[in-house]
Amino acid sequence: MSNLVLALVGLVCFVIGGVTAFLARQMIASRKVRVAAEEARRLIAEAQEKQKAALLEAKEAAINMKAEVEASYRETRTELQRLERRLNQKEEHLERRDEGLQRREHGITTKEREVEKLRARAEELQQKQQQQLELVANMSSAEAREILLQRVDVEIRDEASRRVREMEAAVRDESDQKARDILAQAIQRVASDVVAETTVSVVSLPGDDMKGRLIGREGRNIRALEHATGVDLIIDDTPGAVTLSCFDPVRREIARIALGRLILDGRIHPARIEEMVQKARNEVEATIRTEGEQAASKTGVHGLPPELIRLLGRLKYRFSYGQNVLAHSVEVALLAGMMASETQANVVLATKAGLLHDIGKAVDFETEGPHAQIGADIVKQWEKSPEVVRAIAAHHGEVDMITAESFIVAAADAISGARPGARRESLEQYLKHLEALETIANSFGGVEKSYAIQAGREIRIMVKPDQIDDLGAMRLARDIVKKVEESLNYPGQIKVTVVRETRAVDYAK
Repeated sequence: MSNLVLALVGLVCFVIGGVTAFLARQMIASRKVRVAAEEARRLIAEAQEKQKAALLEAKEAAINMKAEVEASYRETRTELQRLERRLNQKEEHLERRDEGLQRREHGITTKEREVEKLRARAEELQQKQQQQLELVANMSSAEAREILLQRVDVEIRDEASRRVREMEAAVRDESDQKARDILAQAIQRVASDVVAETTVSVVSLPGDDMKGRLIGREGRNIRALEHATGVDLIIDDTPGAVTLSCFDPVRREIARIALGRLILDGRIHPARIEEMVQKARNEVEATIRTEGEQAASKTGVHGLPPELIRLLGRLKYRFSYGQNVLAHSVEVALLAGMMASETQANVVLATKAGLLHDIGKAVDFETEGPHAQIGADIVKQWEKSPEVVRAIAAHHGEVDMITAESFIVAAADAISGARPGARRESLEQYLKHLEALETIANSFGGVEKSYAIQAGREIRIMVKPDQIDDLGAMRLARDIVKKVEESLNYPGQIKVTVVRETRAVDYAK
């Protein structure tokens, strides 16, 4: 009995457990279903929100795109309106220009008719004049033409024979000249070097306190020095140095020596300044005479007057593009003598002309004009030989060369100045100088071509004859000279030549 009860109880418990488990599974399943439904609703809500946001963004982008398209349309329309206005303006301008051209064409046509009338009148007058001449001469134009042709035939025969003789003489002279040029080139290869000195225009000071002593109380010392030497003493912020400025190299050298001695002596006052300047002047004058005598002795040129010796010595303090002019003159004299000996020219005259060819540079800052002409005028006072004077005046081509000595001196001068190391001026600076001259000439209206020649000492301008007349050519030369003087720095002077050429060309058909 008890076992049956236990079995029943066990069965009941089993059934109750199964029902409980079934109910629990049903509850869990229903809960999962609810959770899944809620999750689905949430996802649907999020999708709807995203769809709304996407729609809003699409609408906003469409609105922005529409605004950009409208702005671009307005800009394009504005640009088209502006172009339309410009086209209208150009069309009006072309219409006015067309009207002007029509009026001008009408005027030209009228003038052409007037010219034709004048030409017909001139031909009529010419025929009347020819008829009157035939009546006066008692012969026809054909007879007069025959007589004239006979005379011209005789003159042409004489001229032809004379030309043949001149050409034969010219060929001989040209052969001699070519031989001389070959000798000159050979001599150029053996030209000796010359050490170029430099002019000292800056004087060193032991200390900046010396500047105050040089100026003196109320500037009396600097005024006394400038008055005694004729040199400008420039005292600026340059440490330990003062600058001497003067066109005359001799006076600048006197001031340099006197100032150096005053600085060493230390006693600087007007009386001491005058004393030192006088001593320096005597020393420089003695040096000038010595250098002039040594140059004449070195080249074998004797009998020069003291005035020329002194001017020759002054060239020791003159430099041309870094080349000492006295050393250059001595070298030219020696080269000219050798070339004259090889070409059977006058050695004495060539050597003397070579030594004195640049003597005008000793005083060219005191006298206007090219140094070649100045030197020729100076030497003419004491030199009896016109060949020497002619060679000095013509060594830069400013005067025609008509003697062998003139060609020799010009060639020797070119050799001495152009050899490597002789002068400091570089090829680039030389080309810039020539280019600047041609640029200035070409900047004026009516200029067709321009050429810088004679190593930059002359500029030759070809003008258009239909734009510039003879008076205009003279004005153009004067204007170019003024602009060159204002724009460029150069030694000596530059010759400006304006050439106006008119050519008449016609064809026989």
